This record gives sequence, C-alpha cells and structure tokens, in this order.
Amino acid sequence: MPSRRALLYMPGDNWKMITKSITLGVDCICMDMEDGVAINRKAEARATIAKALQELDFGKSEKLARINSIGSGWEKDDIAAVLPFHPDGIVIPKIESPDQIQWASEIIEAAELKYGWRINSIRILIGVETAKGILNLKEIAAHPRLDAIIFGGEDFAASVGATRTKDAVELIYARQAVVVACAANDLQAIDIVTIDFKDIEALRVESEFGARLGFSGKQIIHPAQVEPVQTAFTPNEEAIANAKRIVETFEASQKEGRGAYSLDGKMIDMPLVKNARKVLERGLKPAIRN
Repeated sequence: MPSRRALLYMPGDNWKMITKSITLGVDCICMDMEDGVAINRKAEARATIAKALQELDFGKSEKLARINSIGSGWEKDDIAAVLPFHPDGIVIPKIESPDQIQWASEIIEAAELKYGWRINSIRILIGVETAKGILNLKEIAAHPRLDAIIFGGEDFAASVGATRTKDAVELIYARQAVVVACAANDLQAIDIVTIDFKDIEALRVESEFGARLGFSGKQIIHPAQVEPVQTAFTPNEEAIANAKRIVETFEASQKEGRGAYSLDGKMIDMPLVKNARKVLERGLKPAIRN
C-alpha cells in the first residue's frame, strides 16, 4: 500500500492543472469528475482523465480518478471511461453502505480479468462524508478491496447541520471514528481539506493535529499545500531516532527476560513499543508509490 500523506485533487477537465500536478512530487494525484467539475463538463472530464492516464508519466505519484457518487446517474459512465487505462485506484465519494463499494469492486474486477491485470491491482478509496456513512463505518471499512477512507468534513458538517469552525471541534467525533475504523482494518485514514489554501500556518496546525489524531494523510487542493502536509505526516529525524531506540531497548529487554522497563525516566511497555513501530513504519516507508 503506497503512503498517502498528501492527496491532491485536480479538476478532471483541466488538462493544464493535471500536467502541472505531475511536477509537484505529491504522493497522490486525484483527477476529479465529481465536485470539482461543472455539470456540463462531466464528459470533458472523463475524456481528459482518460487522455492523462494514457499519455502522462505520473512518476512516483499515485494516479487516482474520483467518480461521481453512486446514485448520481453519472457514476457508470465515469468508471467505464477511466478503467481501461488502469488508474492505480478509483475514489468513490459519499459512501454510506458496503453495497456501494461492492458495486464498484465487481466492475473493477471484471476489467482486471478482461485485460489480464492482477486481481486487486486497482484499489478503492472512499469518501465518508455523511452521518449515515459514519454510523455504518464498521461494515464499510471491512471491504477487502478498500485501501483508504477519506473524511469529507464540509459535507459531513452539512449533513448534520453543524457550523464549520476554524478549529473544527464540530468534526472531532467523526474524525476519530474514521481513524478507529481504519486502524481496525489496516486502512489509511485521510483527513479533511483546509479550504483556505492561502493560510499556510492554519494548514500546518490542522495537519499536525490530524497526524496526532492518527490520520496518515490529508486532502489538499493547491500546490502550496503539498510541502506543509507532507512534512506534518512524516516523522522527523528526532522522532524516528527515539522510536528506534525504544524498539531496540525493548528487544534487548525481552532477551533478558524483562517486561516493562525504564528508559530516560519513563516506563516503557507494549503500547509505547507498538506506537514506536508505527512511527518507524511511517518514517521508513517510501514516501510515494514506486
């Protein structure tokens, strides 16, 4: 599973923006057919994304395509337009039940068999953005083709009638629910968008808080957001060194037949060791898809 620290949305009908995105060194490029595209430009977006998948070298960036929500009337044409050109993943917004994921999974598997591709070579990422989606997370997160859950803060706030605030306190329960569901199913949790892309300090604060909550990455909508988000979701050298020391001293302690032990005046036990190993996994894993 590739690391997804920064997931950048690009309007699927904008060739210039898509070609710019491949120069940014971003982890994931999500070419959009949904909210970022006007109703009268859906067909243009499908054709442009198909062209990009065929002609552009995305390098180490994961190439994703976001279809319109299931039930919108556009989703079948969306997925049919891009699947023949093998995106790395399909992003499905506004998921509220596992049946919706299964619908896409069956279409993707049929394409994999038709073209002789490895089964599960095209993964599914979903947006959970409504009250119903949050309540059904236990069942939704268990789908075997799923790789990540993307939390849509703006849509969720609208679905429950909450007022969006800068500190996003109204989203805490839902954000934590997404993190827990992802952790329980070995999925990546992708956090909310910082809408004011010019406020880089607010972006840093929100990104660091999301990382502390347990999110593995964040949605972004502007090139200026790439570096701050990637930095926030990548353990720094000090954190990696500290985690490595905890793991090494724990392993030595185990060989000596000791359980919990003291390190620098702190008691080290299994929960701290597990967390240290997660830090090392995030720090040592390739930043973007090979």
